[in-house]
Amino acid sequence: MNDKPLKIVYCTPALYLAGGVERVLTLKANYFAEHFGYDITIILTDGKGKPFAYPMSDKIKVIHLDINFEELWTCSFLKKIFIYLKKQRIYKRKLTEELMRIRPDITDSLLRREINFITDIKDGSKKIGELHTSRQNNRSFKDNEINIVKALFAKYWNWSLVRKLRKLDKFVVLTNEDKEGWTELDNVVAIPNPVSFTAKAQSTLTSKRVLAVGRYDYVKGFDRLLKAWAMVASKHPDWTMAIYGDGDKSPYEQLRQQLGLDAARCQLNGVTTNIQDEYLASAMYVVTSRYEGLSMAMLEAISCGLPLVAFACPCGPRDVVDDGINGFLVENGNVSQLAEKIIYMIEHPEERTRMGANAVIKSARYKIDRLAKDWQQLFESL
Repeated sequence: MNDKPLKIVYCTPALYLAGGVERVLTLKANYFAEHFGYDITIILTDGKGKPFAYPMSDKIKVIHLDINFEELWTCSFLKKIFIYLKKQRIYKRKLTEELMRIRPDITDSLLRREINFITDIKDGSKKIGELHTSRQNNRSFKDNEINIVKALFAKYWNWSLVRKLRKLDKFVVLTNEDKEGWTELDNVVAIPNPVSFTAKAQSTLTSKRVLAVGRYDYVKGFDRLLKAWAMVASKHPDWTMAIYGDGDKSPYEQLRQQLGLDAARCQLNGVTTNIQDEYLASAMYVVTSRYEGLSMAMLEAISCGLPLVAFACPCGPRDVVDDGINGFLVENGNVSQLAEKIIYMIEHPEERTRMGANAVIKSARYKIDRLAKDWQQLFESL
């Protein structure tokens, strides 16, 4: 066997945003460099000169190609096409030069613009793609936005993507449920994201508070949560429900008002710098998404010992929630059933305690040291 450390290149747009993809990539790259001694390089197209959102090991090399695809955000539609094609040609040329120079063993694309040409670069490396959402959530339109043009575009885009994914040596998704959805492919592996922190304690589950975390967006389904909470609050007015997240809260504040919910007992909060304390101050965690990749917040919640009440949306909750063991899976969109399960959890503290203990056991599956071994096995098999 070759004694040289495995040489891996990651391709991703930027690392200055404090998002889930950036957090997971940094976490994994740091672990692989520090614990496995891998020679890691991350190649970026955007955000030159901006500080990284998460601490990076000094053993990792970062290369900025400075393509600045973010310029497209401010362009008109026609100008956008012209500039995109030009930047894409520059990106292909620059990335090819870097990969031919580095000669990695493995090149890992986070399925952004390089997926269009990554398998055409003959640098000798094995090519992996990672999808950090689910198939249904990838390049999807909101239910209320779909028209015939967008539907045709989505169909063409999906057909084109499948052709590109077929050429990869491996395609990594987050859940077994999502893996089964890619029926056209035979190169799919499921490896979940790691939980981002080690819990400093477990919740006592005694506070009268229900928690949800996520951006204020249609996909997260907080409109469904508020409707369910109206039913819960009428029966248990001494309990509080708190949401933490970024985005535009105003539609949800309007809905809260329409439902006659007390703002003090139905809290719509912004982001917090210490989310772990919010998990520890809650008695259960609720997932109301219309669809997910694999919710990082859900994994953080179980590591803090919170039982889950979750819609069985695609994809994620079915992999994490063992119904009746560490929480409840509810038919996706069934708001009254969601309310019933939250009420059951409120009224049965001993069941809450049992499920919370099982949640901690389940969370061990998502620790970085365990998942790093899955990645190590995948890398070395290639």
